[in-house]
Amino acid sequence: MTTSVNKPPIWFWVISVLALAWNSTGVHGYISQAYKTSAFTDAYTADQIEVMTNLPAWYTALFAIAVFAGVIGCLFLLLRKKTARLLLIISFISATAQMTYFLFIADLKGIDFSANQIMAYVIIAFALFLVWFANYATKKEWLK
Repeated sequence: MTTSVNKPPIWFWVISVLALAWNSTGVHGYISQAYKTSAFTDAYTADQIEVMTNLPAWYTALFAIAVFAGVIGCLFLLLRKKTARLLLIISFISATAQMTYFLFIADLKGIDFSANQIMAYVIIAFALFLVWFANYATKKEWLK
């Protein structure tokens, strides 16, 4: 039996688990919004729900791609697979396109989404961090 010389440090595992938890909350948000669960309807006003329901289908598709690619990418980080990098890049691109539309293009009809707008920037930043993290882990040969 051989052992890997390039074992990741403990902080790699901590970040990977936290990233998986973060992206899992994104999956929960997507499912809540897509199926209009009480978690979604209780969090927003009727006007906000109407605006979010009328977003284009491709926007919802980007949401799904971003969160599911993120979760799978984080699982692959934990499995130490290089494919994590590609999936996290896909997640970042999807999330950035989705949030750019939400922040700068979508007609929000003057409804206050200020907390969501702040979160949009956090989502983009965290997705970018995960791409950097996967690149770093690949360079350190922690991912196979």
